[in-house]
Amino acid sequence: MRFTSTRDKNVDSSFLQAIMDCMPQDGGLYVPEGNADLRRWILYTNEKTTFDSIAGALTSAFINTEFSPIICETTATKAFPFEPALKRLDQNLFTLELFNGPTGCHRDYGISFLAACLETILTLNGKTATFLDVTSGLHGASLCRQLRGKSRLKSVLIYPKGSVRGLEPSDLVWNGGNVYPVEIDGDISDCRRLIQEIFSDRELVQKFNLTVSTTANIGRLLPQAFFYTYAFSRLKDKVSGDIYYAMAPGNYSNLVAGLYSWRLSLPLRGFIVPTSGALGADVKGYPIITDSLVKMNDRPPVNASDPSNLERLEDFFTDYSAMIKSFIYPAKVDQAAAEKAAQELYKNYDIIADAETAQAYAAAKIKKDLNDGSGDAVVLIQRDHPAYSADFVQHSLGEKIAVPQNIQEVLAPFDLKKPLAKTKQDLVKILEQVQ
Repeated sequence: MRFTSTRDKNVDSSFLQAIMDCMPQDGGLYVPEGNADLRRWILYTNEKTTFDSIAGALTSAFINTEFSPIICETTATKAFPFEPALKRLDQNLFTLELFNGPTGCHRDYGISFLAACLETILTLNGKTATFLDVTSGLHGASLCRQLRGKSRLKSVLIYPKGSVRGLEPSDLVWNGGNVYPVEIDGDISDCRRLIQEIFSDRELVQKFNLTVSTTANIGRLLPQAFFYTYAFSRLKDKVSGDIYYAMAPGNYSNLVAGLYSWRLSLPLRGFIVPTSGALGADVKGYPIITDSLVKMNDRPPVNASDPSNLERLEDFFTDYSAMIKSFIYPAKVDQAAAEKAAQELYKNYDIIADAETAQAYAAAKIKKDLNDGSGDAVVLIQRDHPAYSADFVQHSLGEKIAVPQNIQEVLAPFDLKKPLAKTKQDLVKILEQVQ
């Protein structure tokens, strides 16, 4: 499979180029080009098929012209010593837990795969690379854990002043680790502005072999497609009708990845999402992508540190324009509806839901007419451990949630005791030290 750009279909890149460059020079995002019919393999999977086996097979399907199936499977095995959990709540309702990794966050899957994949590629090519990312804590904590033991990858993590957390001394470059954390004298928008300045300078990107571990990088987004094949392998003998997935929007990476899994011939009926300022609903309830009012080539470049995958969603439906109405089901969910949904999940199923899962369940309830009673099923995507929504849980349920040890470590503040960075030149000096 080759990769092109959301903004220029003349771009023709390999998987290796797409994850190393991470951003096409036209300011858009890399997207896979073409389809692969994996229906026979997908239908062969069952509850005994492990997540890393699914990941290896799908990776091979995505990049089968560049790396052998053995390399793909080995990479997936290294990336995933953990796997999701599908749980049945009632006859037609399931949850898919994605907080089973080291930080209790869905990011662990994409970051772990990307790091394992890059480490393999860089080893084969005798090269090194550096992640340059913005974080206020959780993303950085996940990346630190996935870089431990890697010899070809380092990371420069940019934090707003006072937000460093989730690190251990052994992670730091000056202690022999792979991570150089930097505090910026400013807020998150200042951090993103500096990152954009760096990635706008192609000479610097090439000099330091820079990439990102956000979903701007297609190598971080593609593994999220594995979730749906894994869920199907557990559902296919339990569900006689169609399968819908309900999820909070986030930056729409899970939604886009789900659509990519459909392009690989995975059986599914559609995605239920709460509306947002970026993806709404018209008077008939059909989805509206606000950004579509502006032509892609008239937009500023995508910020690698803060991507919205709505551009990939728009690109997907350029080829399947008539299908957006029958694949995406937006529902308007307010705070009261989310809290009521959380209470219902707790009362009926003993599920403590984070804010996003509660919103997804509320949306599914609004769209209950989609389930016609013929055996259709809804799968709630639980992206992060509910401990990350402790305030929401306490407010909606009156319960103080216990915070697991691994999440306590992620949330623990860390004092860098290093000077603040202020300019692009400050970051360049740090990148030179990391090489």
